[in-house]
Amino acid sequence: MVVEDDAEICGMLSRVIDRSPGLRLAGEFHTGEDAVAAVEKAMPDVVVMDIQLPGMSGIECTRAIREARPETQVLVFTVFGDSQHVFEALKAGASGYLLKRTSRAEIVEAIELVRDGGAPMSSGIARLVVESFRNPAKGAGNAACECLSPREEQILGLLAKGFLAKEIADQLSISFFTVRFHIRKIYEKLHVRSKTEAILKYLG
Repeated sequence: MVVEDDAEICGMLSRVIDRSPGLRLAGEFHTGEDAVAAVEKAMPDVVVMDIQLPGMSGIECTRAIREARPETQVLVFTVFGDSQHVFEALKAGASGYLLKRTSRAEIVEAIELVRDGGAPMSSGIARLVVESFRNPAKGAGNAACECLSPREEQILGLLAKGFLAKEIADQLSISFFTVRFHIRKIYEKLHVRSKTEAILKYLG
């Protein structure tokens, strides 16, 4: 699904999705209210979300969609690259964050990555996130993570550093499926529904 009030950008995103093998457009909406009302019927795997919308903001819409349909992943697509917007979107449940200067090929790649459990971000946004969390008081000592086993904590730490599940499997010499099993257990223990939420809880 695409949620974007600019008709030109909305049309571009819709065409990019329609023309990409393996992707199918579930709907396009110009307001957050319309998107929330339609999400349970459309059942999208991914929602590409603008932040600046008329009425309900994209951040509010992200939160509402994640509450209504937790399995739907939200990929923010916006002009806003400041820390306030980034962290508000991630805390609302967004799994990825792209700036609108992103190329069409990168948009498709990001949609596929979010759908498959990744957390794509424009390079400047990823750097902002990393810099904001470079605090020795945070991380493994976080009380919220005391319920995790040493292996789960190790895997969550690698996720927080940006490693994908396959890369973690290679680094720890365990199977990809074992990593995915541990990630599911991490979600259950931390009471979160996405990798981004788990990382935020781990780091803060």
